Amino acid sequence: MRDFREIGKRLSNWGRWDVDGVKDERGTTNLLTPDRIAAAARLVRDGKIFDLGIPFGKGGPQPGGGRINPVLMLSETGEDQDFPGAFHYADDYVFMPLQSASQWDGLAHVFYDDHLYNGFPASSVTPHGTLANSIEKQAKGIAGRGVLVDVARYRGVDWLPLGEVITPDDLDGALAAQGVELAGGDILAVRTGWRRKFLNDNDPAGFMAGEPGLGIDCCEWLHSHDVAAVCSDNWAIEVLPGEIEGERMPVHMVLIRDMGMTLGEILDFEELAADCAADGRYDFFLTAPPIKFRRALGSPINPLAIK
Repeated sequence: MRDFREIGKRLSNWGRWDVDGVKDERGTTNLLTPDRIAAAARLVRDGKIFDLGIPFGKGGPQPGGGRINPVLMLSETGEDQDFPGAFHYADDYVFMPLQSASQWDGLAHVFYDDHLYNGFPASSVTPHGTLANSIEKQAKGIAGRGVLVDVARYRGVDWLPLGEVITPDDLDGALAAQGVELAGGDILAVRTGWRRKFLNDNDPAGFMAGEPGLGIDCCEWLHSHDVAAVCSDNWAIEVLPGEIEGERMPVHMVLIRDMGMTLGEILDFEELAADCAADGRYDFFLTAPPIKFRRALGSPINPLAIK
């Protein structure tokens, strides 16, 4: 049986970005340096924008239970308003889990053995929010060179089957087939086709029952390539059911808790993937800033790829 703790210890980034005794709370997004962001901006040539976020609200992937789809409520519709002249207005608000649609997992979202990323105690997560590794630490945004790895197209399928493990060889093979090289500080976008399956089946329970995704061996691959963040079109990045019996989401535990990697989930790469296949360009400028919810464990996003 693979020992995720040994893997996490070997790949740990704890202390890597600490400065003058101040403990880092950003993790691998520190790899999004100014020179890398400037280079990524030069990938914008045609002004084509691809919306990678899914709609928030009714018809989303959440079947209910621990998380629900966002609920839109109107507090004002214009009725019973008595203002001078012709003016009326409508207002609304949303009730939602912060991680119910396209979203970033923050670095306090997952922990084990009583510690968060970079050694902060798990007790930092309180009923009033987290005192360490909050999503607001990513406030300047997550932006840089995005690279799509279209594993589903590489495998020649519309979507990978539930429980299918994506290996480092799959990632290397897809990159080679696409003719694109990964560089330090890149944001990896992994297409499994799971979003296409949801659009085809319209079955939230089936979407959430499990998924194809990254296997535990991909953690070392991501570390060795100095990937700044990873996102996918499934809901948990990693393969489910997982590879380590008796452990739930070991890839999450290694990537978030040990490596300090922010994870993007439930994205839509369908339009982008078709365009990349058409023009042969699989890298682009990607911008996906979180919303600065104080002390929050994650954030909804509206990620954009620009070519």
